[in-house]
Amino acid sequence: MIQGTFGERGQLFFEIELITADNLNLPVDAMLDTGFTGFIAMNKQDLDGVNWTYIGRDELRTAQGESLFEIYLGKIALDEQEYEIPVFAGDEITEILLGSEWLKILPLVVNYQAKILTLG
Repeated sequence: MIQGTFGERGQLFFEIELITADNLNLPVDAMLDTGFTGFIAMNKQDLDGVNWTYIGRDELRTAQGESLFEIYLGKIALDEQEYEIPVFAGDEITEILLGSEWLKILPLVVNYQAKILTLG
């Protein structure tokens, strides 16, 4: 289980680690976005140092509607557990996003009043 933090406007942030093709772990903050239906989305420029394998392109539903993304096979660590997942990359993404697909396998607990935020 990982502890998250609340952003200034109520955003939900979790620290994850991007695992590069050279097995280097890069800690980053990722924002939970339930409007994104994949596992992870990020800006194409953020992929420069990880050297993940390109898989192809696909459309995916986001909060702004259907969008076309480049897809890479990525590896991340979340609460010391490694996951190999499709990573959706686009030009307009400003934050690294955790999508709602995580909620199918990991429980989310959110209590703003008690300042409790956990995933896993």
